[in-house]
Amino acid sequence: MTVLGVFVASLVTALATGLGALPFLFWGHPSRTWLGLANGLAAGFMVGASIGLLREAWGFGALRTLSGLLAGALFIAIAARALDAEPGHHFAGFEGAAAKSMLLIVGVMTVHSFTEGVGVGVAFGGGDALGLVIALAIAIHNIPEGLAISLVLVPRGVSAGRAAAWSIFSSLPQPLMAVPAYLFVELFRPLLPFGLGFAAGAMLWMVARSLLPDAVREAPARAVALVCLASTAGMVALQGILL
Repeated sequence: MTVLGVFVASLVTALATGLGALPFLFWGHPSRTWLGLANGLAAGFMVGASIGLLREAWGFGALRTLSGLLAGALFIAIAARALDAEPGHHFAGFEGAAAKSMLLIVGVMTVHSFTEGVGVGVAFGGGDALGLVIALAIAIHNIPEGLAISLVLVPRGVSAGRAAAWSIFSSLPQPLMAVPAYLFVELFRPLLPFGLGFAAGAMLWMVARSLLPDAVREAPARAVALVCLASTAGMVALQGILL
């Protein structure tokens, strides 16, 4: 596999994230209850993705995984506090609390994409066949991640097209990181468990401190819990099939 081939394969995984916005081409005007359930659904997808990341990272090193998990949660907590200290958030033409939620989900998923890019590059360093399998798996895995982003953006007024664009934007670190990881695979491999743990910690913080609290303010807690559990189970099952 050439460097260009690795870049193109990882770029395809990034573009696949935009497919998560397709269901919202038919989205009407959601009620507040639907907004809450959408947050619960997005939370479940992120919990399921975090479980997969931690399971994969654990085999590379438990201590580095746990260190990354803690660092990721602390990083997003500090970033969220910094956002709270700055009034008048703006994102995609929106302001206030809605803009903050959008900034957090896109930021968290962008951080997450750095580790996915490293994973693709390291996989190609192990052989073309392995690299293609991992790239395909991540591309499919990215679709529900794009859906998770869209579930936060679209109910708050972002169009499906712009949600798809932001979803793809959040995955652009994948081709940017895949190439150096492929070229310097032995250097990047030891960093992988920390990076995977970091991404999981960031997403779990987002779920616990933002998505689920927002969800239960808008929709019945039991309905939110059922939706969250169902989407978590679906994401875990998908990863079990792919990886």
